[in-house]
Amino acid sequence: MASSNLPDRQTLYVLQDGERPLEIIEDTKIPNAATFRIYKQDHTLANMIRTQLLEDKNVIFAGYKVPHPLEPYFLLKVQTNGSLTPTDVVNTACASIIATVSQLEKRFEEQFRDKEFDLGAVDASAQQPFYSDAYADF
Repeated sequence: MASSNLPDRQTLYVLQDGERPLEIIEDTKIPNAATFRIYKQDHTLANMIRTQLLEDKNVIFAGYKVPHPLEPYFLLKVQTNGSLTPTDVVNTACASIIATVSQLEKRFEEQFRDKEFDLGAVDASAQQPFYSDAYADF
């Protein structure tokens, strides 16, 4: 297999010793705005934070971008109405996401705690075919 310029997967998500997880850049041109550079994360976390921020009535703007797919960070831009700082609303949004995920995990565990799953062999005669007879002529 040919070598590629893709970095090792572990370096994309694991912080090294002394490496900071985020950097806050205050915006000097837009009032009550800041850019957060969040390292070793991707669209998954960025979209969750952005969505949670947009539900906050104090947030005027929230958006993110991943400058390059080979660079393991994203930029989150936040502007507030001035009643709270961008750092405060991001902290609140992250706390809300953590609470939601914890609640989801708890509900999942409750639903499957007492269930027994048959992990044995699957009966081949009970399986549905992976294709439809409607395409049998092709």
